[in-house]
Amino acid sequence: MKKSVEEDVFIPLYPKSTVEDKSSLRSKFQERRFWSAVKLLSNVVLWDGIVQEDKVRDLGLSKLLNRYLLLNILNTPLGPDNIEKCNKVVACLPERWFRDLKDGSTLPELLNFSQHLLQ
Repeated sequence: MKKSVEEDVFIPLYPKSTVEDKSSLRSKFQERRFWSAVKLLSNVVLWDGIVQEDKVRDLGLSKLLNRYLLLNILNTPLGPDNIEKCNKVVACLPERWFRDLKDGSTLPELLNFSQHLLQ
């Protein structure tokens, strides 16, 4: 899993003006790479309970979400596409990671993502 996250994930960052045109090749390529990384996130998180939780959280949240996915989400204009991306990421996260958290708090690895959701 670590090798896949470190070597297989590539989401290019283009200027917003380039990706706002959904029909452009750059925009389509960036979107395909983003959704491929989301699928990898969902697969990594499936190992929760089998592999040590801290390893799964490190790969899934620290590496995939914070290093790749969040940059793309922040570069996506606010609107339905951004909401869909955020919903898909949230759907990947196991509920049990949040059971013992106090109201209004989140996992340390999710602070930046949470701030984006609050905006």
